[in-house]
Amino acid sequence: MRIARRQFLRLAAGLAACPALPPIVRAETYPTRPVRLIVGFPPGGAADIGARLIGQYLSEKFGQPFVIENRPGAASNVATEVVVRSPADGYTLALINSSQTINATLYDKLNYNFVRDIVPVASLYHQPLVLEVNASLPVKTVPDFVAYAKANAGKMNMASAGIGSPQHVAGELFKMMAGVDLQHVPYRGVAPALTDLIAGQVQVMFDTLNSSIEYIRAGKVRAVAVTTARRSGALPDVPTIGESVPGYDVVGWSGIGAPRGTPAEIVDTLNREINAGLASPKLKERFADLGVTVMPLSPADFAALIAEDAAKWSKVIKFAGLRAD
Repeated sequence: MRIARRQFLRLAAGLAACPALPPIVRAETYPTRPVRLIVGFPPGGAADIGARLIGQYLSEKFGQPFVIENRPGAASNVATEVVVRSPADGYTLALINSSQTINATLYDKLNYNFVRDIVPVASLYHQPLVLEVNASLPVKTVPDFVAYAKANAGKMNMASAGIGSPQHVAGELFKMMAGVDLQHVPYRGVAPALTDLIAGQVQVMFDTLNSSIEYIRAGKVRAVAVTTARRSGALPDVPTIGESVPGYDVVGWSGIGAPRGTPAEIVDTLNREINAGLASPKLKERFADLGVTVMPLSPADFAALIAEDAAKWSKVIKFAGLRAD
């Protein structure tokens, strides 16, 4: 997903103010040299900017550079493998999100096992996806949409950012639970999918809130419901899908991982300092500019979230018969 230039510049300017965050506290034994944070997505997107926000904070906190290294490719698999193959010493970290839990089942021949080979260090944020439709579609609620989709079975086109993307599997879960027939139309990224949704070439999309909120507010697309169990503070009047389809719950999340075998004391140090950063009002505000909500968790709670996510998407991918390109 891409961030609008004006928003990117505003966030970039905010990074320059990071020295105003809480005073530097240097760890006695870690880190003693620069740390790499590998991001499996191009610069300028929400994942990249989130990594840079926390990287800047940690650089100030520890007095050592946390260097962001973008390694896009194969839906973040390239970056994940770089981290898995790196020494488990805390000096190579991964920016992880729900893409990796999806990939664990979507790809048949990965050279690693994400749940086994990546240690959850700290979660950063969560956000809902939004069930949104072309503004001319005569539906305003989830029951409206389900009825319309059933009356037009096989004729409704559902856009996504690509096969196996979070947008795609969120839609497949909805199809499975609501019993509707939507034709999946994969795009190479969020931007072209949104363009065709606005133009009416496709009728529906499940998209991350930060990518779509400006279009929703401008009336270019209509938000029908959010995917999380609770309503979003950014769209308080928009209901949840679960209010009409009980049990439906999809959360977009992002966090930090490390190679298996990374010493527990390093994981605990990073978790403690990252959670302290997420509690900072200034860092909270900067993440809010991305349209996301900070989500401090312990390593154990973060591991539980990842395991639950992986199990959920495994069932959906197998049910829908999805395979990577």
